[in-house]
Amino acid sequence: MELSGKVAIITGVSKGIGRATADALLAKGAVVAGWGRSAPEGLTHERFQFFECDIRDETSVQEACMNTRRELGAEIHVLVNNAGIGNFGPVDGFSSEDWHAMFDTNVHGLFYCTKAVLPYMKQQHEGHIVNVGSLAGTAGTANLAGYCATKYAVRGFSDALFKEVRPDGVRVTCIMPGSVETNFNGANPGEEPNPHMMQPEDIAAAIVHALEAPFSVMISEVQMRPTQPK
Repeated sequence: MELSGKVAIITGVSKGIGRATADALLAKGAVVAGWGRSAPEGLTHERFQFFECDIRDETSVQEACMNTRRELGAEIHVLVNNAGIGNFGPVDGFSSEDWHAMFDTNVHGLFYCTKAVLPYMKQQHEGHIVNVGSLAGTAGTANLAGYCATKYAVRGFSDALFKEVRPDGVRVTCIMPGSVETNFNGANPGEEPNPHMMQPEDIAAAIVHALEAPFSVMISEVQMRPTQPK
């Protein structure tokens, strides 16, 4: 897809992979709608607009979609389902509230956003949905049972979705990173980058690569790992 002039929605845009992806898509000439509970600090660009949205609330998602189309045009070409949270701990000591919070964001929110934009992508016979999963969706890890469960769900959803919508000209990509240096892992922006972890910009570059593939090509899954983890 040629990204210049295309409308791209990114969830969880305030920091980390979401913010890096917004920067990368803006650099490619895209018009970016950032959905989130808080706006990214210092991101002022003529082709960027922030829409307050709690993806855990389907009504909030529907309103954000309506507002995006009103402000940026009726067509939506890209959706990057990036928003996600991780709560860790042993299953028998895990709070049900933390469990539900992860599924509400990582799984249900992703479904609400996808459901909202899909009819427009089908009408256009053009669209690309990128779901940010995790290598935690490929192998279980002790004390990450809940998080792994949500990311297995993201991978399964992505795999089923691409088979469902490919006849409509809509592509689906599941990006599954390993260790990324973001606030998610407790890292503070501004510190020296950790050479043993990937950076948010690395994931954003992979997303752009998948989006820019020729229409005849769908990169359905991408697994990403640090070359020399510590």
